Amino acid sequence: MKKIALISIQTPVIQQLTKALEGLFTVEVFANGLAFHYAVQQGSDFRAIIADDELRGANGIPLLKTLISLGYTDIPFISLIAQINEEQRVLAMKEGIAEIFGTPLDQKALRIRIPFVIDNFQVHSTTSDSNKPFKLPLIKRLFDIFFSGIALLCLSPLFLILAILIRLESKGKVFYYSLRVGTGYQVFRFYKFRSMFTGADAKLKQLSHLNQYNIDNPKVAEAPPVKELCDLCEAEGTLCQEALFADNKMICEKIHKLQLASKTDSAFIKIKDDPRITKVGKFIRNTSMDELPQLWNVFIGDMSIVGNRPLPLYEAEKITRDKYALRFMAPAGITGLWQVEKRGRSEMSEEERLGLDNDYAKDHSFMNDIRLIMRTIPALFQSENV
Repeated sequence: MKKIALISIQTPVIQQLTKALEGLFTVEVFANGLAFHYAVQQGSDFRAIIADDELRGANGIPLLKTLISLGYTDIPFISLIAQINEEQRVLAMKEGIAEIFGTPLDQKALRIRIPFVIDNFQVHSTTSDSNKPFKLPLIKRLFDIFFSGIALLCLSPLFLILAILIRLESKGKVFYYSLRVGTGYQVFRFYKFRSMFTGADAKLKQLSHLNQYNIDNPKVAEAPPVKELCDLCEAEGTLCQEALFADNKMICEKIHKLQLASKTDSAFIKIKDDPRITKVGKFIRNTSMDELPQLWNVFIGDMSIVGNRPLPLYEAEKITRDKYALRFMAPAGITGLWQVEKRGRSEMSEEERLGLDNDYAKDHSFMNDIRLIMRTIPALFQSENV
């Protein structure tokens, strides 16, 4: 039987909706949008998403926007709200919500309207440009193919020389790849010349105390542990009224802000004079030659010449806040705004880097990319021992 995802923690709502759609759909219940996303990643297929919250609540419009950014543009999003008025209808229509139902639920209306919304949603969604996932402009893609193809051909002798030097200093493969998260949270193999001794990733936790993004904020080690529920909600004996969802659990927004101020683990890793780096590796990093194999990523379409740097999985999974998720809605690239603005300087905080990524996502064009490429050339000759 066809399935519908219900995002709710209210037992009466779950029972009413399940009974109303009995014989039409199987209702699968999730505590939050992240749990729903995990289910889809495991292969589950749903005809609609029904969220039990006010339009401006955590499971309302904010959840819809997050799901759209993750690529769920072909599934109707339906909201269950306490009171329906003209203002709510206009807001729902403006934000792309397929239908709204008032609570307590009218079971007859649900049986009629939900199948109708599902059957007719595809026609509506194909006429809207606002919910389409990011697509690389044709001129940018053609430029990427031409530029990377010519560069790979011209640099092939240098590739051979670097490969020999890397193998002479240390055993192991010449090329290294890691899984990275790029545009629209797509995961791909990200290629580099190997600049570290083999087994370097296994030693990362042992060196976490040297991470400059943590050292720059020494007060974090003194911060006390933070509770999961704020004092107000705890006193009322209710669930959080300002809930956020991350890492498959719910947390109060107030508590989340306190955790950000007291966190001990940064999303980014940067270690000065990293002992895992070889002598050849230090040279090719300072000259950015280790990045050259990414021209192949560009050529096959994983990345672009200019864009936001694709992040390792352990970094990307920590960036769950809405104000920084925008960085993933821009092209993934070899060079970008933050590399040009900050390369060679040590005073770059995590917040600054994420802010520059967002700035590029908000305002990127082919001509701006050309300007960044021209600014990248002198930046390549600035030393940065990271």
